[in-house]
Amino acid sequence: MPHSKFKEEIVKILRDEGYLKDYRILKDRGRSLLKISMKYGDREKRVITGSSASAGRASGSTSATTRSRACRAASASRSSRRRTALLTDRQARAARVGGEVLCYIW
Repeated sequence: MPHSKFKEEIVKILRDEGYLKDYRILKDRGRSLLKISMKYGDREKRVITGSSASAGRASGSTSATTRSRACRAASASRSSRRRTALLTDRQARAARVGGEVLCYIW
């Protein structure tokens, strides 16, 4: 797939959370490509069995099982400038920052 910093951040989170085996950035004719290695469990079953894109603000009524699998774009103030980062729902709650839920993975 074509590479972008945004896609790379999402893939990093999925790898760190144990959903992907690994990823690499390849150069092809002056373009950057993102190559993803999927992770498989017993009997060659994929670890990621579903996903859902979301375009809403995070709510406080999310269940515990959904919380650990959400990927959130959170904004955090630091000094006088604004910084935006991609975090898992668990990380955003620990840092006490809000943001938009981008997707759910199961």
